[in-house]
Amino acid sequence: MKIDVVVIGAGAAGLFCAAQSGARGRKTLVLDHAKKPGKKILISGGGRCNFTNYYVEPEKFLCQNPHFCKSALSQYTQWDFIALVEKYKIAYHEKALGQLFCDDSAKEIVAMLVNECEQNNVTFSFQTEIISIEKKATAGYIINTNHGNYECESVVIATGGLSMPKLGATPFAYKVAENFGLKVLPTRAGLVPFTLPVELKELLAEVSGISLPVNISVNKASFKEDMLITHRGISGPAVLQISSYWYPGDQISIDLYPDGNFEDTLEASLKEQPNISLKNFLSVTFAKRFAEKYLDIIGFDNVPIKQLNPKQQAVLIEKIHHWQLQPAGTEGYRTAEVTIGGIDTDQLSSKTMAVKNSPGLYFIGEAIDVTGWLGGYNFQWAWSSGYVAGNSA
Repeated sequence: MKIDVVVIGAGAAGLFCAAQSGARGRKTLVLDHAKKPGKKILISGGGRCNFTNYYVEPEKFLCQNPHFCKSALSQYTQWDFIALVEKYKIAYHEKALGQLFCDDSAKEIVAMLVNECEQNNVTFSFQTEIISIEKKATAGYIINTNHGNYECESVVIATGGLSMPKLGATPFAYKVAENFGLKVLPTRAGLVPFTLPVELKELLAEVSGISLPVNISVNKASFKEDMLITHRGISGPAVLQISSYWYPGDQISIDLYPDGNFEDTLEASLKEQPNISLKNFLSVTFAKRFAEKYLDIIGFDNVPIKQLNPKQQAVLIEKIHHWQLQPAGTEGYRTAEVTIGGIDTDQLSSKTMAVKNSPGLYFIGEAIDVTGWLGGYNFQWAWSSGYVAGNSA
């Protein structure tokens, strides 16, 4: 069968790309190994899909070439996608830090994308296994599948990265890239919870479920958001954000008192209530269970604060503002929201996502070495990279 454009992958980037391609009058087909489109969209944002962010800017994306994402993000902005959402009368709201979520369900975003495709005569083939992609001697590609062969002018790979394998994530995009001689950068899990050394994990497991505002830093990056203690380690927005900048062996620094000066607070208490126990003093700021456990972690006895000598006071202040913690690792791709690394952007056009030395071949979305912060940035990258590829393929 002859097709103008074949898009492989019916996720966020693939669906959006196909809609753009179809809108140009290009005969477009979407192939996917799943039974239905948009599986990752449906579970995102707790089922409400954090579809973009008011504050999208290139600095909030990780890439070995920090300038690569600028063109696509400027060609199709968050405001463009918000306008599309509003056109479909999908109600949404802003959470913290510009994050936009559906009021009702992520199903509305999937339905919108599928409708955009259907309006533009895009066809779908699900439960389709790609056997091979071959470049024709003249121009174009032949895609061999378990449902037959397709001949096309352009092929767009939108199959994502390695995160969340239970949703069907595979290294397909990387294998295709390597088959066409492209460099694939090392990959690792991003936006992912940390696991902790056994002793610390066992101590903190007793206070799992507690969330507290922190400022976490590593490798010149820092995020001021909430940290959640879990039975496996630490999670929450601040941890997920900093995980993208962390490498095995790195120590992270956690400021448990990010909105104040703990030295001033301690001095004030020493004057006003010197007989208060250290645990009760910390319980003014932290959950009582955490305050008690944190004393065990840093090796302090629960004495009246007036008994702390100047050296002990200095150590306590340091441990509150700069708790040095070395994660054992991360929870890996099983729970990671994104894959960091992937197809080297030096081989792609930043304006169209086309492979420079293979006309008609495109890679978009998470498969590329572009990773956004938590908070709708990765969806915006899916829309923007899909848009520019769909308007070129």
